[in-house]
Amino acid sequence: MSETSDETSRTRDVVPFRIATRVWFGISLRTFGGPAGQIAVMHHELVDERRWIGEERFLHALSYCTLLPGPEAQQLAIYLGWLLNGTVGGLVAGILFVLPGYIALMALSAIYAHWGATTAVTAVFAGLGPAVLAIVTQAVSRIGKRALKNRVLIAIAIGAFIALFAGNLPFPLVIAAAGLTGYIAGRFRPDLFATKTAAPSESRPLIADEVLHGERPSLRRALKLVAVGVGLWAAPVVAVALAFGRSSVFVTEGLFFSGTAVVTFGGAYAVLSFVAQRAVNVYHWLLPGEMVNGLALTETTPGPLIMVVQFVAFLGAYRHPGTLNPWVAALLGSTLAVWVTFVPCFLFVFLGAPHIEGLRHNRKLSAALTAITAAVVGVIANLSIYFSIHTLFDNTHTHNRGPIHLTAPVWSTVNPRAVFVTALAFVLVFRLKLGVLRVLGICAVVGAALYLAKS
Repeated sequence: MSETSDETSRTRDVVPFRIATRVWFGISLRTFGGPAGQIAVMHHELVDERRWIGEERFLHALSYCTLLPGPEAQQLAIYLGWLLNGTVGGLVAGILFVLPGYIALMALSAIYAHWGATTAVTAVFAGLGPAVLAIVTQAVSRIGKRALKNRVLIAIAIGAFIALFAGNLPFPLVIAAAGLTGYIAGRFRPDLFATKTAAPSESRPLIADEVLHGERPSLRRALKLVAVGVGLWAAPVVAVALAFGRSSVFVTEGLFFSGTAVVTFGGAYAVLSFVAQRAVNVYHWLLPGEMVNGLALTETTPGPLIMVVQFVAFLGAYRHPGTLNPWVAALLGSTLAVWVTFVPCFLFVFLGAPHIEGLRHNRKLSAALTAITAAVVGVIANLSIYFSIHTLFDNTHTHNRGPIHLTAPVWSTVNPRAVFVTALAFVLVFRLKLGVLRVLGICAVVGAALYLAKS
């Protein structure tokens, strides 16, 4: 067979496009519980049940997606969709992965914006906020067990935590410093940053690896992808700048969430402390406790947890609508935030997929990413402390001394109801090992009952 005919055969659909679309839609409705649960759903459906993708190829794709900023589960869906049905398959898989959560969270954000101050909604969030503390702490525990394999990586995690919690350093700077540390240290002690690869499953896929979609990397292809991807990424931001002015909330949200999209290593939890700090303290889109509420809402919807940016942008535009109707502004702002957050995911996957083998076996790059993963543990720990302070206490104060900037609780303002529900949530998560939705449901009922009883 000629080279041309071989390339043509590999660009055809590996499975019927209609069937693949239906499968991706079914997967999108079950993507609760964060990236671990989302990856498990795709593995069960595509590797175990349908056997479209082999275990080794699945892990190969996942290893590449973990190198990228952004939600690795959604990027894995794009990559697997690309393997099965080419570029269109990747687009469909990635869009469907986000779409149900976008619709659900839009409705929940509108309810919160309109009724957030009512007694009923406040009562429900009295339980949801403490539940999130337990869920985030569980994320710290899970990632820490996997990432902190030696004292060097533990030191990187502690350093990241101190830099954020006490030094108030920018999140991108902390991640960049961790990556540079791993890159340099990995040249002298690569054993400290070595990762273990899971053993492939014995079950063979129905579709051979050679049949899956593939493209030869080329400069022409890369330039075309960059031009189209960056153009699509920037076009809405340019449009709102022309329509509403560069100082509008829409431009601010578009630029801000475009920036977070390229520094979100380690999943949504890692970047949320940075988003919370800027949204609350700099842009004044939210109150401190509302960031916890937004994460709680996002936990109840399918899709990546980074969708919390939709909630943040919704409230930011709703409260600073400019000349627009607040509801129109909220719809525009939240949709823009989702667009600039997820368009880069498609660009990164389509651009880098042909180079996956070289990236995966690059030891220096692997060491840098291992160090970043360790730093992410410290970042998420900082997020956990941030949520704890603003959930368990009614008031806080800031200590400033030289380079140290500490936010501390006013201990006399501790909230006994929040402490009780938080303790319950920890029991449900760590002792009874209940799923995210059940923990949120139980804590919402208990928290609401306690709030209404006191009222």
